[in-house]
Order: sequence, then structure tokens, then C-alpha cells
Amino acid sequence: AMPLPGASSVTTAVCAAGLADDSGFVFQGFLPARPAQRDQALQVLAGEPRAVVLLEAPHRIKPLAQALAVLGPRQVTLARELTKQFEQVVTLPAEGLGAWLAADPQRERGEFVLVVHPATQAPQAGEPLRVLGLLLQELPVKTAVKLAAQITGAPRNELYEQALTLKQDAPDAPPP
Repeated sequence: AMPLPGASSVTTAVCAAGLADDSGFVFQGFLPARPAQRDQALQVLAGEPRAVVLLEAPHRIKPLAQALAVLGPRQVTLARELTKQFEQVVTLPAEGLGAWLAADPQRERGEFVLVVHPATQAPQAGEPLRVLGLLLQELPVKTAVKLAAQITGAPRNELYEQALTLKQDAPDAPPP
């Protein structure tokens, strides 16, 4: 027997989740059906720095969604019936999966692939200012502020004020 390439729900779901970093993903498959064992597996999953791909059957999707709620605001992409006529893909916080499923009984039908996105790291104190300072060495203020805000999640207004202060303090800096 020779393996043949074909549609893969796992790689399709990872692509649909829009994960474009280099951290990769872990394929977990089906979590245990028993609540205690599933919760234990979820504790391990919560500490995984990479994206985690889960599979689930229609009759078990609601209990899984309720269990995933412990991940709070962590993003989850739920892909239903991939590569089929009624394909559906949605990304939302883990805590909102149960409500999303409950809003329409049709959403509980089909085979599911879930991509639990990597946990976002909270920026360390001083990190936005450090990033801004590095960018200001090579870029105009407006561009540096825009990129620093995208990289660190810090508010643009605050970064802009800090950029102007940094530029004033630098004696031979080009004008903003």
C-alpha cells in the first residue's frame, strides 16, 4: 500500500486559524471522554506554548466546549465539516465556544477540528519602550510608533508621546 496525498482537516484548520508564526503546532487528537481525565488533559494543554489541534465528534462537542472555557480569552478556531458542503470556520475566545454552539443547533453537527491558539505572552514592563527605542534608531516616528504598537500591544497615543520625548532627549536625532 502506498500513501496518497489528499485533503487533511488538520492542516486545513491550522491554515484557516491564520497561525503564521514559527512555533508550529501539536496534534493532540481526541481528548478523553471522561470529565476528570479530560480536565487533566486540558491542564497540560493550557501550558503548551504551541497551538494545539483537537478533534471532536458531534455528540461530544458541547462538553468539550464547556471544558475549554477554562482557557478564558485564549483564541480557539473551530472548524466544522472541513472540505465538505457545509464547511464552517470561526475563531473566538475559548470562553465563548459554548454560547456560540448553543446559538444554533446546526452548529453541533458534523466532525470538528479545533485549533487552540498559543497563549499570548503579556508584554513585560518596559518592553514597549525598549522596542520603540530600537525602532526609532532606524525609522521615522510615525512608522516606529505604529510598529511598536503592533508588536507590543501598547496604545499608540502613549507610544507617540514617549517617542517625542525620546527624540527630544537624543541630541543628534533626525527630526520626527
